[in-house]
Amino acid sequence: MKKLNLLILIAIITCACDNIKKEPIDYVNTFIGTGGHGHTYPGATLPFGMMQLSPDTRLEGWDGCGGYHFSDSIIYGFSHTHLSGTGISDYGDILLMPTSGKIKLTNGVKESKNSKNSKNTINQLGYSSKFSHLNETSSPGYYQVLLQDYNINVELTTALRSGIHKYTFNSNDSANIILDLQHRDKLLKYKINIIDSLTISGFRFSSEWARDQRIHFIIKFSQPFKKFILNDDKNILGLSFGKIDQPLITKIAISAVDSIGALENLQEISDLSFVECKDNAQRTWNNQLKKVEITTQSDEKKEIFYSALYHSFLAPNTYNDINGNYLGMDFKKHNSSDKHYTVFSLWDTFRATHPLFTILETDRTNQFIRTLLRQYKDGGKLPIWELAANYTDCMIGYHAIPVIVDAYMKGIRDYDVKLALEAMVKSAESNTHGLKAYKENGYIKASDEPESVSKNLEYAYDDWCIAIMADSLGEEKIAKRFYERAQYYKNLYDPKTGFFRGKNEYSWFGPFKPEEVNFNYTEANAWQYSLFVPQDITGHIILKGGNKLYEKHLDRMFEAESTTSGRHQPDVTGLIGQYAHGNEPSHHMAYLYNYIGKASKTQKYAAKIMNEQYSNLPDGLSGNEDCGQMSSWYVLSSLGFYPVTPGLDYYTIGTPFFNNAIINLENGNKFEITALNLSDNNIYIQSASLNGEAFNSSYLNHKSIIDGGKIIFEMGNNPSDWGENEIPISKIEKNIIVPVPFFIAESQTFAKDISISLSTVDSAKIFFSINESKFKEYIDPILLQKDAEIHAYSFKNNKKSKNVSSKYFKIDNSKSITINSNYANQYAAAGNKTLIDQLRGGSNYRTGNWQGYRENLELVVDLNKIKEIKSISLGCHQDIRSWIFYPKTVKYWTSTDGEKYNYLGEIKSIFPDTIEGSFQEEFHLEFKKNTARYIKISAENYGTCPEWHLGAGGKTWLFVDELTIK
Repeated sequence: MKKLNLLILIAIITCACDNIKKEPIDYVNTFIGTGGHGHTYPGATLPFGMMQLSPDTRLEGWDGCGGYHFSDSIIYGFSHTHLSGTGISDYGDILLMPTSGKIKLTNGVKESKNSKNSKNTINQLGYSSKFSHLNETSSPGYYQVLLQDYNINVELTTALRSGIHKYTFNSNDSANIILDLQHRDKLLKYKINIIDSLTISGFRFSSEWARDQRIHFIIKFSQPFKKFILNDDKNILGLSFGKIDQPLITKIAISAVDSIGALENLQEISDLSFVECKDNAQRTWNNQLKKVEITTQSDEKKEIFYSALYHSFLAPNTYNDINGNYLGMDFKKHNSSDKHYTVFSLWDTFRATHPLFTILETDRTNQFIRTLLRQYKDGGKLPIWELAANYTDCMIGYHAIPVIVDAYMKGIRDYDVKLALEAMVKSAESNTHGLKAYKENGYIKASDEPESVSKNLEYAYDDWCIAIMADSLGEEKIAKRFYERAQYYKNLYDPKTGFFRGKNEYSWFGPFKPEEVNFNYTEANAWQYSLFVPQDITGHIILKGGNKLYEKHLDRMFEAESTTSGRHQPDVTGLIGQYAHGNEPSHHMAYLYNYIGKASKTQKYAAKIMNEQYSNLPDGLSGNEDCGQMSSWYVLSSLGFYPVTPGLDYYTIGTPFFNNAIINLENGNKFEITALNLSDNNIYIQSASLNGEAFNSSYLNHKSIIDGGKIIFEMGNNPSDWGENEIPISKIEKNIIVPVPFFIAESQTFAKDISISLSTVDSAKIFFSINESKFKEYIDPILLQKDAEIHAYSFKNNKKSKNVSSKYFKIDNSKSITINSNYANQYAAAGNKTLIDQLRGGSNYRTGNWQGYRENLELVVDLNKIKEIKSISLGCHQDIRSWIFYPKTVKYWTSTDGEKYNYLGEIKSIFPDTIEGSFQEEFHLEFKKNTARYIKISAENYGTCPEWHLGAGGKTWLFVDELTIK
């Protein structure tokens, strides 16, 4: 009987435990994204916190950008700044590592004699330690791990600008702490100050992605250290505390400004125990995550959702001290009573993360914009990708603008609106990054600027954002100019292929392969930029020939083979056909079916992406997290809507993923989303109601959410006609432009004559002029027989396009060339004629005029008849950051019959292979008079990237252009 009662009691307790309601924080898995290419970190931080206290398991490499990778088994220590999901490495500042026994001042990495950047091999003589995921736990605001080599249990937690380490030593050896300022990126300046046996302060200025990143720190220990040693450079400190029988508490605060700021920031935790700080951190996170409450029977979906919501709140990061001081973009100390931030990954986060903040973080959105405007005032321009007060100028566009404009159009306006417009216009009127050509010609040529197509398209969208804000402020002249620029996307549309394509000096870039990743696009191919016209989707549909052809293009994209060609681009991941969810340019595409009345297809693909591209595993993200964008896409999409066009005050509806979701708004209102009859198969909306009334629109106004209310979806397993008639509209109706004509030619050079065709995207009339002659209407192809410059413009509805031009050159084309090697299609330049067309590539290899090889180059030139020659030279290019190296040697032969060759000699490269930059050199050989008809050349590829190179072991490129024979 007693045994039975005991079993009943156990059953009651078990049942009670099962019925304890879990909080949102209980579903967060901080390890999602730490595997694969997610580049997240699992350590402790607060929402938008200055400090990210996390383990470092990887010192370099692309998958070490967050400092931690789930596949690793060695911990080097615990540093206090980390980037969440970026594609470039930085941070990892102020590393602390507890050890026991003899103090070691190396990190366990055996370095190559050739360079400090060599690949690592683990050397267990250093202070690093093995660890196991079996002895590792993490949750928002807390991290724990056992260091196996020392049997030390490490626990970490943080406040906003400060953190606490708790080390529990489980041996009789001396307890030590290593402070390593040399860890990771290049040191510019540093200092370690030993104030007393309980206190250390200092600073670390370093250079990596941010060329001048500054951090000051102060550390306080709960027990005094007994002795210390420094390495020769005095940037690694070893502290010995002797044998201790209680946990060692280490408190640290940081500041980007000065030591006073760090000391004052320590006040956040000076009176807190480790447990109190941890409880505060986890309470803060739980309240933050309660901004959205979801109901679903799937714990896995809850884990994915709340982990995504958690990741969305990690950046931007607080950047001002308690006293209000912050480091400005001019690297001077400034003070503001306002919150100030850093880490603006704007190319990524303007798409979904910042729009998510306009719903969940209204006050903070104002703070973000005021920060951007202070950065403009302090540094003279809006940031593109700001990091630690550095203009990294990474990525493309000027996407601080849609962040501001999206908030403004949604009524979030607690900032200087006129200053915002001034800053936006100044950004757009720059002459850098292809903007000069963009403004003059209405488009960017491939020869003007690398990634020309992507930059052109994204500038046009940003310009539309300026236009609508200027329009709302009554600034008609500004609005007119930027409405026109917002349509410049039309000038790179090729109606024959249906894609946005690069234009070279004389025609379309080719040969064209839409699946090819090349220098015309940013981390993408033509497919992945084929639908980036969020500001004028209606106009793009018209260009493509109407709804049916637009739908066909979308279908083909999702159903195409999931293979790419051309340049290897690690960001092009998460492929569904040619849709690449692992990178940002594709993120809006599934929702475009709504704009042609095919809402059920949006529902189909939105569900497919959520189901296939996200999981609760370490590799549960199909690409870089990118400071919240990958996760914010999921948060919004799983709620059932997405901002295809930030700047418009509505969201495009997809498919709800949860039975119920409640958005708790800052204004006190609640917006509830209910999906009836929802299941894994029932992904299609059959009907809907909003606040009790029938709702048939495939879009949802921002005001409907902010005002509070309830939307109910009735779900089913078959597509329905819901949403077919009330579709979202994205359309430019003011200041309509006439697109420029485009040139179609086989080459820019010709021997006898060449035929040039002109065409447009909209059947406008074309007028042309040759060598400044009078303009006349274009009817038939133009036949050129001598050097010429053709000017042309389009005319329609009493409007003219911009005037565009192209030059063509007559050359001595008596010689021919046979290339016995394979050049890469994306670096084909003008094809086989490239090396003898008498046109030279410029200083930037990505503008398309250089020819690229991944192997040795072997070629034969036929001069057409025996001639006297005195010298031969081959133009070559080097840019080691892009894996392009000069050939090791270039050898030359001549022949009169093409069979027997006379060896003339070789030119070896003597230029250093370690200097970064863009260089060109002639491999020039002079000799005594020689008669020959045939010239044979062999250029030996450098081979593989040396071990000190970031791409160590990978194939190098050989870039050549123009063979000069005299």
